[in-house]
Amino acid sequence: MEIPSFKEDHISQILALQVLQTLGYTYLTPDEALAYRGNKTTNFILENGLRKQLKEINSIRVSSTETLVFSDNNLKAGIQALKNPPMQEGYITASESVYNLLTLGKSLEQNIDGDKKSFTLQYIDWQHPEQNVFHVCEE
Repeated sequence: MEIPSFKEDHISQILALQVLQTLGYTYLTPDEALAYRGNKTTNFILENGLRKQLKEINSIRVSSTETLVFSDNNLKAGIQALKNPPMQEGYITASESVYNLLTLGKSLEQNIDGDKKSFTLQYIDWQHPEQNVFHVCEE
């Protein structure tokens, strides 16, 4: 029989997990979270889930009848931008960079019929918030 923890930080973590799940977050077990991190404990971004979601919420309108998806290289570049904020410029600048990516998106060049054009990759679907996916896991 496992003895429950009565440490304040553990109790507050359980409450936070419950509140977030009530708000619609999907709970990931530690093993699921590790899988989403590509089995790398150093990854703080759930890359596998992010890549899938970026494909779901982003499309490129080429014409009134045609839409395309961002290339795999552009999805990778978008994830790398989020993973590698400019830490050498200090925490405030790095935080601003991540904030700007999350709120404004990342401009990326995509080759459309031999012509390079710039399109914005959104990390959050602001027009259809119900399409966003939120996960929560334990520390």
